[in-house]
Amino acid sequence: MNSKKMVMLTLVFIAAIVAIVFLLNKGDQSNQSDTKGPHPPTEQQPTLGNADAAVSIVEFGDYKCPSCKAWGEKIFPQLEEEFIKTGKVKFSYINVLFHGNESTLAALASESVYKQDPESFWAFHNAIFAAQPASQNHDDQWVTPEKLVELAKDNVPNIDLKQLEEDITKEGTMEEVKKDDDFVKEFEVAFTPTIIINGVMLEDPFDYEAIVSLIEKELEKKNE
Repeated sequence: MNSKKMVMLTLVFIAAIVAIVFLLNKGDQSNQSDTKGPHPPTEQQPTLGNADAAVSIVEFGDYKCPSCKAWGEKIFPQLEEEFIKTGKVKFSYINVLFHGNESTLAALASESVYKQDPESFWAFHNAIFAAQPASQNHDDQWVTPEKLVELAKDNVPNIDLKQLEEDITKEGTMEEVKKDDDFVKEFEVAFTPTIIINGVMLEDPFDYEAIVSLIEKELEKKNE
């Protein structure tokens, strides 16, 4: 075999090895792009699902964030049906204050509702996001104490509205909001929604297939 053919065969062999490595990496690229670290503590945070579930999912969200609303409408319902209601996953929410005063007002209100009646939290949570205007208008001021009290009156009848108003206007639940803000800094949350699954921070929270794959891997670990 002459040297020219030997060089060509060597190049073909190297190319084949590179292609195999590329395909293997591609099959696991969603996991490689995610960041593994400690998981946020969920004690005293609003939580849905089986408290003893093997998989814990935390959403860092902002009530003024259009992407958070979209995630709640497009991704969360699938997650709830497949994994939360079946007891495989528990889901917790932590407030983020990226949009300033309005984010803080909504967080104060949600913490007040949670403090008064934890079971009413999710109805109020959903009502705030439902009240969010179209994405092109989300920067308009729409979160006010009056609006939040109105939403509570219409959606969570078990709440003491006077207490709610006081918690909003006099920052009665600021300690809880500050605790969430500390978690945002501790876990270096840079965008909303940020989704963390058993310590893995997702690069793309809208990739439902990647979410399912990670959940299933975590469940397999539990059964090993």
